[in-house]
Amino acid sequence: MNKNSPIENFKHLLNILSSERFLKMKIRFNEVPFFIADYSIEKQDEMLDVIEKLKSNLADKNIKILDINLYDLSIEILKKNGDWDWYIENETTRNKDVLKEEFQSILDVQDVISPAIKEKIQTEYDILFITGVGEVYPYIRSHSILDNIMNFAKTKPMLMFFPGEYTMLEDTSSNLKLFSVLSDDKYYRATNIYEVDEV
Repeated sequence: MNKNSPIENFKHLLNILSSERFLKMKIRFNEVPFFIADYSIEKQDEMLDVIEKLKSNLADKNIKILDINLYDLSIEILKKNGDWDWYIENETTRNKDVLKEEFQSILDVQDVISPAIKEKIQTEYDILFITGVGEVYPYIRSHSILDNIMNFAKTKPMLMFFPGEYTMLEDTSSNLKLFSVLSDDKYYRATNIYEVDEV
């Protein structure tokens, strides 16, 4: 797991993300230009500050960031479908398992979330940020997002901010462990951004 301080994370990420080799996808990465910035859930607030500071500093360098927050996207979809107000009013009385199943159906990654992301990336940007991963668990799983956007979001670098651990396993696959406790799934296509040192 990434154990760097927020300052160290910021410096490393700014250095890598602003490099021409990264932006032109000429650095070493796995099958697709997908990168994961893992962090301890205890450092959530600090990481949110790092993300905002990164976006500001990269904008100063004329690097356009498209930040898709999965939690905000989910709310946007629920509001668009007319479901949001009903869930706000009835959330406390609904069985949690039933609620999870309903959200998983309404916010199906393949049929709903991925097309919404595909629509949002039809704009000019240099790097795609995926944030809000922890807030949408368990009805949206990060490995499912990565699998589903792989076919249309690989022309530019993508960085997912992941509250947990992204570790390489002995069989050359990798493991996404949300909150450092819940094993999301094996996923080998993304590269840990903290293991990138070439600029």
